[in-house]
Amino acid sequence: MRTFLLWLRAFLFCFVLIAATNVQAEKILRVMTHDSFNVSKEVVSIFEKENKVKVRFLKSGDAGAALIQAILSRNNPMADLFFGVDNTYLSRALAGDIFTPYESPLLTNIPDQLKLDSSNRMLPVDYGDVCLNYDKKWFKDHDIAPPTDLADLIKPEYKGLTVVENPATSSPGLAFLLTTVARFGEDGYLDFWKNLRKNEVIVAAGWEDAYFGHFSAASKGNRPIVVSYASSPPAAVYYSETPLTEAPTAAVTADNTAFRQVEFIGILKGTKNRKLAEKFIDFMLGTTFQEDIPLQMFVFPANREAKLPELFTRHAVVAGKPVVVTSEAIESKREIWIESWTNAVLR
Repeated sequence: MRTFLLWLRAFLFCFVLIAATNVQAEKILRVMTHDSFNVSKEVVSIFEKENKVKVRFLKSGDAGAALIQAILSRNNPMADLFFGVDNTYLSRALAGDIFTPYESPLLTNIPDQLKLDSSNRMLPVDYGDVCLNYDKKWFKDHDIAPPTDLADLIKPEYKGLTVVENPATSSPGLAFLLTTVARFGEDGYLDFWKNLRKNEVIVAAGWEDAYFGHFSAASKGNRPIVVSYASSPPAAVYYSETPLTEAPTAAVTADNTAFRQVEFIGILKGTKNRKLAEKFIDFMLGTTFQEDIPLQMFVFPANREAKLPELFTRHAVVAGKPVVVTSEAIESKREIWIESWTNAVLR
């Protein structure tokens, strides 16, 4: 009996030791993101298998709310990396001093105009142009020329046709507000918005409400003009219930009518998985991940070597001359511009 007990004790000890070893072997890499982030499970599994790690994505609200959470938890980071800061919040992210630099070798494949942080605390992953989209069929049926410029929106024939997003609660809404500031100047953008209000613009809380709640091409709404992305037409084709050879929507990308949003990834200070975090950034900037981006988030990959799907090459466009507003100007005047807009449009 004594021999049996000794053997049983030894067996249990080995079992516990092996179990503990397996638990330790399964590392977890946490990536904090905004709610719109998406990636194929098959792509993530490649990284997990190569590095013997589980990747956990912590969706934490829109980009601004998620960034605030990351800053408030800087002394006890919620994740190892943060994805989703765009150039409208870049200065705030850097001023928060929550990221640590990493010069990924993959940066050589990223165009210089997307590298907005010379310290490499924020590395560009994707970009998209926020601009007007319109319902092609609606304008054809009503024998009205579709808009080609922002100034068209305040003309009498476009009365009651436009839906935009609130810049205080929506990322594309803020990007469009910045577009008007750059286009009409700080002395003229509010006049544009006041005239747009007179022309019966609808203001939605966010993109989803605007696009799927009011936009005539995607809902039962009666607004044929919406603020969306230049890469939204491919999405309209992709999600159509019936096969389409032509996109039912089009984007307005004339000079100074769009704002280029760039999204970044950064390593959070305090991570205990620094090497894995660096590897994940390299993976995100590599072609496998980058080529997954267009049909997951319907934006463009930052890596110039990534091949675009046919859906994008046929139906997506890139603004040739988007407006330019520096991240420093955005950070110093964002709240002033939003408050002034609120007073002019909503009150």
